[in-house]
Amino acid sequence: MKKRDYLKQRDLTAAETEQVLQRAEEFRLLRKLRTPHATRPGHVLGMLFEKASTRTRASFEIGCRELGGHPVVLNASDSQIGRGEPLRDTARVLSGYCHAIMIRTFGQARAEELASYASVPVINGLTDLLHPCQLLADLQTVLMESTARAHGVSAADPVSVGAALRGHRYAWIGDGNNMANSWIESAGLLGLQLQLACPEGYDPDPALIAEARKNPQTKINVVRDPREAMAGCTVVSTDVFASMGQESEAEARREVFASYCLDADLLKLAAPEAIVLHCLPAHRGEEISEEVFEGKQSRVWQQAENRLHAQKALLEFLLTSADSSGK
Repeated sequence: MKKRDYLKQRDLTAAETEQVLQRAEEFRLLRKLRTPHATRPGHVLGMLFEKASTRTRASFEIGCRELGGHPVVLNASDSQIGRGEPLRDTARVLSGYCHAIMIRTFGQARAEELASYASVPVINGLTDLLHPCQLLADLQTVLMESTARAHGVSAADPVSVGAALRGHRYAWIGDGNNMANSWIESAGLLGLQLQLACPEGYDPDPALIAEARKNPQTKINVVRDPREAMAGCTVVSTDVFASMGQESEAEARREVFASYCLDADLLKLAAPEAIVLHCLPAHRGEEISEEVFEGKQSRVWQQAENRLHAQKALLEFLLTSADSSGK
């Protein structure tokens, strides 16, 4: 059996994604009950960081430990990667030590190179193109919301997970960045309705949009007016206007995105039951107002917590697949 990586959403099928989300909910409930769930004892997760991290590092490190494993953290500044060692060499060395590798880096090609030379599963902890692990947490948050509202859907019922997710209308407001791209991939994989409002010149990846639209259930539109994207949506997401590596563009971007702040007036255009997501860190008063960020429709803190549960479910899935293939 070929090893499984998770570099993008489409590395799992729709059914597998729903399975992982169901398991993430089980892990959330087990943790809430303080019930041990060390399902992968003795496994080692190597974590490579070429970008700064709070949630990715904490959630993977804690998640690995709670599964009974041991995380090993390597930062570029204190490893041979920072001194120019080829990534393919690091991949082969870590494959001998670890049962899986997570990388948080810049170009998507770096994650793909690591995966091509590693003999163990490789997970994309973030690249400039995609942030698939964050989307698992976001989708779990939507699933929790569907369950809490008693729409006749149980998060413990795998048959209903896809239906619960497709029962929403999604809006993305802001930059066509890695988060926007990952929402597009999720829409294509799961058949979601997604509207993205981005200024001209800041659109998401067109190839990802074209690929997502191949799913006849998927509806994706890119518009310029955030009010148009918000109309009737039940899940709205945003992110900083200048991502890591774009700090020099921050001032210019603030001007371009001035009308894209997710504030109370904009949120009124969404459905009354709409929830607000933000992957963090947030710049209050820029891409999102303090009132909305801290408001009753915000699910930001549950979304952040769900990084832990969703990544534990993903790790368990990939490690189980690797164990069964003898990797």
